[in-house]
Amino acid sequence: MNMMRLNALWVLSRLLLLSAGLLLLVGCRPASTISTTPTPTPWPTMTPRPTPTRIQPTATPVRDAQAFAQAERLGRGVNLGNALEAPAEGEWGMVLEEEFFPLIRAAGFDTIRVPIRWSTHAMTETPYTIDPEFFARVDWVIENGLANDLNVVINMHHYEEIFAQPDAHRERFIALWEQIVTRYRERPDSLYFEPLNEPHDALDSARWNSLMADTVAMARALDTRHTLILTGAEWGGIAGLRQMRIPGDGKNLIITFHYYDPYLFTHQGAEWSGPEVGTLGVIWPGPPKTPLEPVPEARALAWVATWFQQYNQASAERNPAGPAPIRASFDEVVAWAEKRGLPLWLGEFGAYSKADMQSRVNWTTFVREEAESRGIAWAYWEFGSGFGVYDREAQRWNEGLLRALIPSQ
Repeated sequence: MNMMRLNALWVLSRLLLLSAGLLLLVGCRPASTISTTPTPTPWPTMTPRPTPTRIQPTATPVRDAQAFAQAERLGRGVNLGNALEAPAEGEWGMVLEEEFFPLIRAAGFDTIRVPIRWSTHAMTETPYTIDPEFFARVDWVIENGLANDLNVVINMHHYEEIFAQPDAHRERFIALWEQIVTRYRERPDSLYFEPLNEPHDALDSARWNSLMADTVAMARALDTRHTLILTGAEWGGIAGLRQMRIPGDGKNLIITFHYYDPYLFTHQGAEWSGPEVGTLGVIWPGPPKTPLEPVPEARALAWVATWFQQYNQASAERNPAGPAPIRASFDEVVAWAEKRGLPLWLGEFGAYSKADMQSRVNWTTFVREEAESRGIAWAYWEFGSGFGVYDREAQRWNEGLLRALIPSQ
């Protein structure tokens, strides 16, 4: 049986099941809600269904003009981080406000990326129904983004359980995305779907390639119009792309990667990380005028000790906190994408506020210029928290960072 008939039969069967499901009211909802959001019509329970047949991946996907146009359209973006990907919005000090959207657009950004922790707002047992009030909150974000002429990328962020037990959460992951795609498939194509942020740990390349293929097959059976944004394993970095298997025919896909190198600079003083980032005062570009010794806990790690030795001694041209490693990394990812005929998106990059502002501006400017010189759209991490380009307390942009991202005309 050909793929078009399979997809048609599968979609017809889903419509019949959903029609039957509408005769029942769904009464099971998680406790966590957002009280300020009006309650929508309850979302129907999704009944279990077999995984759609995959389209066999092609060895060399054909360069898809639509996907490249969609990638270019993303332009300059910013992540609305620390809000909807917190266990509950506001728990990490960030609540999305209506005034943020026109503010972002007026500053010159084209796109918002919205990290979302769907996994804490859905049933843990089949049919894995997403809380209608949380869905309504996401609706509100999408509507405000689109109303302000911003492209909107929604993803699945911080699904911690799937990183530890990918096989146990496979069915739930696909069911969550089935609900998301079904709800938003009639929205404009300036809404993009990013299945998962930074796969890592037990969700290694082999398991992620398999899960990604089944997720894309399900999504494409429901919706071929919206662009999917896919990443590799190993925390979504460039290294993860080396083992990535492109699902299906490669059409209407964008490949995303994140960039935070050198990590000991961009994450210095990060409270959520380990002792390796405990040394403050790392500048960019290196070398420093006076050698910087790592804190004892960091120096105990061999790779950190080696990095600081090179940072303190190597010339600007060869320094690990310099332009050369960034150029080499971007050259590698561009070569990888060109070989496969796929467009790229730099979905995250940024330097934490514990670094000095001038170094943050230097690094951000350089990474942004390197991406743009290669035709890569980007989204800075992030809007108004620890990496923030906007100071919410002072209600003003951090001008140096903003100009590093959006140069004055």
